[in-house]
Amino acid sequence: MSEFSLSRKQRQEKLLEVSDALLKTGNAHTFIVNNRDFIATVIPSDFIELFDELIRRGHRIEDLKPFSNKLLNIFHIPLNEYKGLEPPQDSFLYALKKNNDAMVLVLDEIRTVFKLFSADEDNESAKTEMARLFEKLSLFASHYVIKENVLFPVIEKAWPDYRCIQLMWSFHDDIRRNIKLIIDQLQSGIQDMADFKRKVGDVFFNMMTIRFREEKILFPQLQATISSDELEAMNHAGFEIGYPYFQPQISKKKNSKNSIPSYMTDLGTGVLTAEQLIMLFNHLPVDITFVDENDRVQFFSSPADRIFPRTTAIIGREVKNCHPPESVHVVEKIVEAFRSGTKDKAQFWIQMKGRFILIQYFAMRDKNGAYKGVLEVSQDATEIRSLSGEKRLLEWE
Repeated sequence: MSEFSLSRKQRQEKLLEVSDALLKTGNAHTFIVNNRDFIATVIPSDFIELFDELIRRGHRIEDLKPFSNKLLNIFHIPLNEYKGLEPPQDSFLYALKKNNDAMVLVLDEIRTVFKLFSADEDNESAKTEMARLFEKLSLFASHYVIKENVLFPVIEKAWPDYRCIQLMWSFHDDIRRNIKLIIDQLQSGIQDMADFKRKVGDVFFNMMTIRFREEKILFPQLQATISSDELEAMNHAGFEIGYPYFQPQISKKKNSKNSIPSYMTDLGTGVLTAEQLIMLFNHLPVDITFVDENDRVQFFSSPADRIFPRTTAIIGREVKNCHPPESVHVVEKIVEAFRSGTKDKAQFWIQMKGRFILIQYFAMRDKNGAYKGVLEVSQDATEIRSLSGEKRLLEWE
């Protein structure tokens, strides 16, 4: 039976049928027995659509993770045999695949040492080597960072059924968290050996699982739906973040500014209107003042709770005239140090009306390192100083 024997809609109905069985009972034996011919007909995009639908129906990510492992185990053979196009050398997907290959080699090294350590838990040399190798493996986190910050935003814009990436991102977090815990235990002492071994096993399983899902589900669909220009742009962005092991040879970035409307400003990392820029500066919880290379004030922000008063009368004014005589010599010294290149930052803090105020000065330089002025940033850090422990994003109310 070919993949075209059933329509896309029919395949989704079948996949939802087996999904319901797995989610409710954890078992799909009856479905497998009765649908052996169907199993061979699935294609990668079917699972992208399926996971999107399940998330839209309200299934929890924590429930979908173990479910997805069971589901894809059923369809492992047709997915593994699906013939996608090989990505061009040094392209974005090529770089991701090459880094996956390098990651597998690190896991192979760890596997060899882990066997020695499991056989003799007092083997200090094996323990030390495992710590080194897991540090090496931790570098692969940048692979996930590239996916989350470069690839996923493009998918969200291009695919109506993009929600599958939420599931993948959660696996990324599990992997990073477990690698960190493993390294910590190897360095500080393993308290629970069974738990330690379980975490190592989880890292192996999840990293290989994500690799399979990337190369057998995600990448084929990307090649079919994302333009070569956009893939090239992602390669440049990935290169800027830093691939973990393999670094592709990339061409000079193409100029894409021609498509930007005249009323918008290209900031390099985004395109904003003047109104958006003003709102951005005025909503930052800091006072900002910019003094150019000629020592004249050119800009200040207007946040709702400004710390130090400013009026437009200071625009164009020499910075030395904006400070009282007692402190102007310090300002001049800072500016001169910035101009000469001996310093790049200066900071002070004061108590004012019962509040703790942090005042920072930053030298501004162009891409060639030439001095272009000073950025003054003042912040009420009273509440920040009182923070302790942790408050996670999920704890926000």
